[in-house]
Amino acid sequence: PPRSTLFPYTTLFRSKISWRDEYLKWICGFANANGGKIFIGIDDKGNLVGVNDYKKLMDDIPNKSVNHLGLVVNVNLHKDADMHYIEIDVPVSSMPISYHGAYHYRSGSTKQELKGPALHEFLLKKIGKTWDDIVFKDSSVAEIDETAVASFIRAAIKSGRIYPDVNKDGTADILENLELVTPEGKLKAAAILLFGKKPMKYFISSYFKIGKFGVSDSHLKLQDTSEGNIFEMVDR
Repeated sequence: PPRSTLFPYTTLFRSKISWRDEYLKWICGFANANGGKIFIGIDDKGNLVGVNDYKKLMDDIPNKSVNHLGLVVNVNLHKDADMHYIEIDVPVSSMPISYHGAYHYRSGSTKQELKGPALHEFLLKKIGKTWDDIVFKDSSVAEIDETAVASFIRAAIKSGRIYPDVNKDGTADILENLELVTPEGKLKAAAILLFGKKPMKYFISSYFKIGKFGVSDSHLKLQDTSEGNIFEMVDR
């Protein structure tokens, strides 16, 4: 039967003619994203081709998912036109799921292996944090440029975004009210980038380059580098 009569099409779906262990990567990718379903015994065009070893797979697939991914999936057996096919219903995982140390993520109709900054950001989101909320335990308010904070306060008061009496507060209180420090006075990443005296101590890439080009991209007339916190770099 065509896909529309066999089951509703959804972007959270993959179909496979037969089972292969590498599909555990897809289960991993579904769990790390928005969940989804994988059908075994149906081709990519939605045609039912059936699966012969369905009895064995009904035991193997959930066991392999638990053993390799630590994830419990629902495996359902269906029958249509005297042919069997398997539905693997993958739930969304609240914790990051890895397959042999690699983290996969389903985006659209593709599966991607997360690496570098993308993996870092994914892991933080899974535990309910964002990159700019990272706390640096060896940091302190003494590393904050009070001139940058004062400049920010003046602009915020002028625009009406902050109460006028904030000038009476100390730097530590201001940062705490902005949720940029912990109660113990440890700085978050956002505090260092916004107001830090030397952000590159923590982030070696916290600078930007400016270039002036001629008639082509290969004709570089001059270049310069700006370092410091965000407010300093904008002024410079």
